[in-house]
Amino acid sequence: MNKTCLTWNSQTPQLTPIEISKYLEEVPQYELHEVKKMKRISKLYSFKNFKEALAFTNALGNICEEENHHPEIILQWGKVKVSWWTHSVGGLSENDFIMAFKTEELF
Repeated sequence: MNKTCLTWNSQTPQLTPIEISKYLEEVPQYELHEVKKMKRISKLYSFKNFKEALAFTNALGNICEEENHHPEIILQWGKVKVSWWTHSVGGLSENDFIMAFKTEELF
């Protein structure tokens, strides 16, 4: 998936369940779930130590800044949980899957 993120607003529709299923095929390691009635995709990445987990988090942060799309990141010793959703659409957009794919490439 060689795409870049687009700017969305509150008028942009969320992805449909069919679209979400299709995009999940591109990042099958991600899990679909709902928090406060908003669909999200998440994955827990594992590393040998805190230093590697932090380096991954920093590298991902640089990509997020370039794309202007930011996840929820939870950094722990040897683990990083990354969750994607688009606040402005109240759920999932194509940007979330673009960034999940880029996160997988980084890993």
